[in-house]
Amino acid sequence: MKVLFNADDFGLTTGINDGIIASHLNGLVDSATLMMNGLAVDHAVSTAKKTPSLKVGIHLVLTWGKPLSKDVPDLMNEEGFFKYRNTYAQSERPNIEQVELEWKTQIEAFLKTGLDLHHIDSHHHIHGWEPLKDVVMKLANEYRVPIRKVDSLSEHKEIFLSNELYLDFYGSGVSENIFEKLKELESESVEVMCHPAYVDEDLRTVSSYCELRERELELLCRLKRPDWAKTF
Repeated sequence: MKVLFNADDFGLTTGINDGIIASHLNGLVDSATLMMNGLAVDHAVSTAKKTPSLKVGIHLVLTWGKPLSKDVPDLMNEEGFFKYRNTYAQSERPNIEQVELEWKTQIEAFLKTGLDLHHIDSHHHIHGWEPLKDVVMKLANEYRVPIRKVDSLSEHKEIFLSNELYLDFYGSGVSENIFEKLKELESESVEVMCHPAYVDEDLRTVSSYCELRERELELLCRLKRPDWAKTF
């Protein structure tokens, strides 16, 4: 079985960045996905360039912070922030053209950093929102990178980063038996979503998921990868 540990929210705060780098250099994390509108993007890019063994993808955003494009009024609220939240599934269909423009702007900003684009995923898994599946397919094909597995694109498994996506290493699921759980999947390849971080004040202001990130960091640095769990 191939197992990829991917750390989300790279670039959101410096504490997250430092936690991701530590869990890569000293632990299980193989890759991270960068939020181009985060509070610490420049710091993330700088540390990633100093750590070339870390694969870096993009964490497309539509539910946090401000857009990078200035031409997406239908995606914003009166204060200029994205109007969508993690409850987006109950929202009305978005302006598809503006989503494509914004996400291409985020990807192009990523490419301008000089980092190699490893794969595409998204904050709150919004790339799996049914109305956006054609946009996601288009971006995956245009930039020639795989995407994180989502149910909405189950007919296009050829573009998936992995056969399975393990989401339970989160919250109450953060535990030492992660590899026992993965082995039960009996899958050819599995991506494990994780969120290691050192909790800083910026993180406390932007996320309700804080202290458990340090628990993730501790486990990701302490646990050993078994021989059967090959990286990819």
